[in-house]
Amino acid sequence: MSTWNLDILYTSLDDPKINEDFQKLSQLIAENLELSKTPISKENLEAQLKKIMELVTTSRRIGAYLSLNSSTDTTNPKIAALRGRFMSTITKNTIASTLFDQKVAACDEIENWAKESDLIHEHLFYLNEIKQSASHLLSEKEENVLSQMRQNASNNWSQLQSYLTSTLNVEMGDQNLTLSSVRNLAYDADQNVRKAAYEAEIKAYDKIKDAIAFSLNSIKGEARCVADLRGYESVLEMTLENSRMKKETLDAMMSAIEKSLPKFHEYLRHKAKLLHHEHGLPWYDLFAPMNTGSDTKTYTLEEAHDILIENFRPFSNEIADLIDTAFKDHWIDFYPRPGKVGGAFCSNLPFIKQSRVLTNYDGSFSDIVTLAHELGHAYHGHCIEHHSMLNTGYTMPVAETASTFNETVIMNSAIENAKTNAQKAALIESMLQDVTQVICDIHSRYEFETEVVERRKNEFLFAQQLNEIMIQAQKNAYGDGLDPEVLHPYMWVCKSHYYSAGLNFYNFPYAFGCLFAKGLYAIAEKQGAAFMPKYNSLLSATTTASVEDVALMADIDLTKEDFWMESLNLIGRYIDQWIELTNAEL
Repeated sequence: MSTWNLDILYTSLDDPKINEDFQKLSQLIAENLELSKTPISKENLEAQLKKIMELVTTSRRIGAYLSLNSSTDTTNPKIAALRGRFMSTITKNTIASTLFDQKVAACDEIENWAKESDLIHEHLFYLNEIKQSASHLLSEKEENVLSQMRQNASNNWSQLQSYLTSTLNVEMGDQNLTLSSVRNLAYDADQNVRKAAYEAEIKAYDKIKDAIAFSLNSIKGEARCVADLRGYESVLEMTLENSRMKKETLDAMMSAIEKSLPKFHEYLRHKAKLLHHEHGLPWYDLFAPMNTGSDTKTYTLEEAHDILIENFRPFSNEIADLIDTAFKDHWIDFYPRPGKVGGAFCSNLPFIKQSRVLTNYDGSFSDIVTLAHELGHAYHGHCIEHHSMLNTGYTMPVAETASTFNETVIMNSAIENAKTNAQKAALIESMLQDVTQVICDIHSRYEFETEVVERRKNEFLFAQQLNEIMIQAQKNAYGDGLDPEVLHPYMWVCKSHYYSAGLNFYNFPYAFGCLFAKGLYAIAEKQGAAFMPKYNSLLSATTTASVEDVALMADIDLTKEDFWMESLNLIGRYIDQWIELTNAEL
């Protein structure tokens, strides 16, 4: 079975339990509102925490089921109608939520009550976060207006981007392909196929670029508006607070990345020479497989399962067991098809102690690494599933830690066990492809979004302007490593990360996750079996601590550039090794 099974949530869109849960959700919202109107006391706070936990569990069950179904069937009108009903229903909790937050923010007794109440003590971090963000809280009427606005604005703009990219017909020769399928051809062994796919993809965006430009402008305009209303200096400041991350940490990481970019340019220039390009690597060869002398086979799902288990079992039985469960219990939707969104993601479902993973698998080793990545998210979910539902939210930066850690495990294991230098070189280059995306491409996306958000204050950015901003950001990030005449001006169209007003700057977390994971892996190599209990505790703490405090559990100071440089230097040594292994080909 290559599609996921969602029966544990509901058996179908016609399952009567969906309507029952909608009715239950409406009742819980009404009861929560009544509790919010009563004066705060220890007993009242305990009662409302229990009510909110039940409400969150019910809403996440409905919301997850509809979201997962929508991601594999974006054109289904019944799903769209149910999602609209769900958003309309959950929005009604905004007033109760705001009143609750106001009560908590004004109460000075919570620390004392926590000494007497296990329930309040368990949720102390959650409650303190409410108190700390109180200065950015609006009135209940204003919060309700914002919530309704988002339902009818950015949420719909986001769905438009998903719909248009998932249904886009890409004409390539005599073939009609989905966008996901044609983007997968970037990994094809034939350069002519890669180039043709790139050209077909770029041409196809002309059909949808203007509509998606309106989506991006509307979403970033809304984000600016909300940040201003809440009293933030910028959208980035709002994002960092929501990420539980200091600006010093972001600055230290970005400074280290900028200093390391020339090393990545060196890798790209060398790859360009191997592929006989004189002016740097053209975009369509970024993911060209360098498999000279090595195995170029594609892998069945059964083989992918075996490879993952074989590579993770020596490292951690717990991670290997979770991967085995995900395959055998049908947590994964593997293959691309019309109406299914592109890319890959993992949705944690802690209320049922499971996750669901979406990929667009085409059998390459890179896709196996993608599976490892997404199953890392699932393992993160496994480590937080014992928490209360109100303590299961981890932030964007740490969200990419377990996933990138998994990538590092499988790639390092595969490289170490390579039978020939040619195989080793191919595996290292596959890893460098991915890391270069996380460092160079993420840097370009961060720069792109920074300029778009800033310029959106005073102007509307049409598709041509967005293309120009993207091309300049790519030139700055990739330097002379890429051919400046063959870049990708439409990366803002196909990346869903830009299209959520609630998740702005969803780019630097990937660099954070990559480099933090590399540092953790270096510690794991030194500590051996003693590392996993610490790692599990660290992942568990991501929902109830700042990213800096989480890192301190591994004796890492994220505000110091030195840590980030150490991780980048680890990657740099792989670049040197790969160049040495492949020099003979020149």
